[in-house]
Amino acid sequence: MPEIKIGTSIGSNYEGYEQLVSIYHQMKEYSDTTIYLDFSSNRWFEANLCAVLGAICLLMEKNRVKIACSNMSNSLIDILTRNGFIGSNYLDLPDNHNGTVVSFQRFKHNQDNAFNGYIKRELLSKSDFPKHSLLLGKRITESIFEIFENARTHGKCEFIHTCGQYYPRKSPARLDITIVDVGQTIHKNVNDFHFPLEEFDACMAIDWAIKYGNTTKIGRTGGLGLSLILEFIKLNNGVMQIISSNGYWEYRRNRVRMNTLKNNFPGTIVNIEFNFDDSCFYQLKSEANLTMNDIF
Repeated sequence: MPEIKIGTSIGSNYEGYEQLVSIYHQMKEYSDTTIYLDFSSNRWFEANLCAVLGAICLLMEKNRVKIACSNMSNSLIDILTRNGFIGSNYLDLPDNHNGTVVSFQRFKHNQDNAFNGYIKRELLSKSDFPKHSLLLGKRITESIFEIFENARTHGKCEFIHTCGQYYPRKSPARLDITIVDVGQTIHKNVNDFHFPLEEFDACMAIDWAIKYGNTTKIGRTGGLGLSLILEFIKLNNGVMQIISSNGYWEYRRNRVRMNTLKNNFPGTIVNIEFNFDDSCFYQLKSEANLTMNDIF
């Protein structure tokens, strides 16, 4: 049976996503078989990236391919069992990681309420999440929900995968949440919208889509969308990453970095990294009349 070796370290960075997309391209050549992922050389695999691996597994189901893991460390098995990626009894297990687990979930496109509940329960309710007003918390939830909305309206996908992980021992302490769909890419949607006047490469398409007021939704001139969560991430000294087609877009430390992947990812990955060492309290400047100039 075919076997694919997993690299020594797979994290939420350009190199990590490059490896995951490469794994998909190796897998897609097979059908009607079981592929083993060999973790014998792996020393670090960030649990939030189970969302990407889960989406890849869904794609491979269409080729009647099953995915199995071999030589996985006991510590990684423990974490991926507790977050629900491995097995089905994780809800009955005690969390011995002091609330660090953010569960792996696969949402159908019509499970709006379930997704919103997941964000409130698994993210905003964390005791170490940066302190904020109730209304700002609502706006953050709405902004993250925009990722879900984009996946089903633009991506036209059936499922949205999500997973997270809290890393309290990192410096700074951080929580990553990764949301993945395997549908139409941002690159295709933006170019279809601008055709025939303008053509964007994958990176520039993501950069266009992230800006306030830009939307490919017919009849809309824009909305808060991802721009609010990006503004929060800037103040929080966090990180945001978006991967779609072969485009890699990242905001980190007051800088936007764009790069091109060697292979295309057939969908969109959004990873949001919150800085949990942030002691500030956040609220909207005007919680009565919200405008874009009045966000914080």
